[in-house]
Amino acid sequence: MHVAIAGNIGAGKTTLTRLLAKHYKWEAQYEDVIDNPYLEDFYNKMERWSFNLQVYFLSSRFRQILEIRESGRKIIQDRTIYEDSHIFAPNLHAMGLMTTRDFENYKSLFELMETVTEAPDLLIYLKSSVPNLVAQIQKRGREYENSISIDYLTKLNNRYEKWIKNYDKGKLLVINVDNVNFVDNPEDLGEIINKIDAEIHGLFV
Repeated sequence: MHVAIAGNIGAGKTTLTRLLAKHYKWEAQYEDVIDNPYLEDFYNKMERWSFNLQVYFLSSRFRQILEIRESGRKIIQDRTIYEDSHIFAPNLHAMGLMTTRDFENYKSLFELMETVTEAPDLLIYLKSSVPNLVAQIQKRGREYENSISIDYLTKLNNRYEKWIKNYDKGKLLVINVDNVNFVDNPEDLGEIINKIDAEIHGLFV
């Protein structure tokens, strides 16, 4: 079984992935942030490193998806390959931070990968307001994220909402994280787990 968590920067994907992996005894697949050789350079000079960063993320997640399906294990994934192609890359292109030539090349690569991949059995989308995202980003204190602008987060959020509204690749669970604290409040985490249980049971009906 393949469960994936989607959401904007600062929405809480990694934390929820860790908590759910522990609860369900699933294997966790995390986004490659620590070992990513382009991330810090990207935030310092987006227009120079946008294509490199997006191709790195794309290949990393494509590798994850192939491993997930081949393993036959129960896996929860932090962020999906669809977010790269439907949100981050087109947003960079629209902002003039990725050339049309690079963007077309990127899209062609994603479309080729999509022909041999499958969507997650359940997608969990962490819906968040921009103020909440900003608060969470400041709270975790990653130095390279200090340059992220509110305008950039807002544009991403708008694309997330549009993508989720039209998502039709499988089961979808939307969780508004503005009003829940699944880190410090066991009841909030319990409510999320109950919702996931209901969706999972539906997968086997």
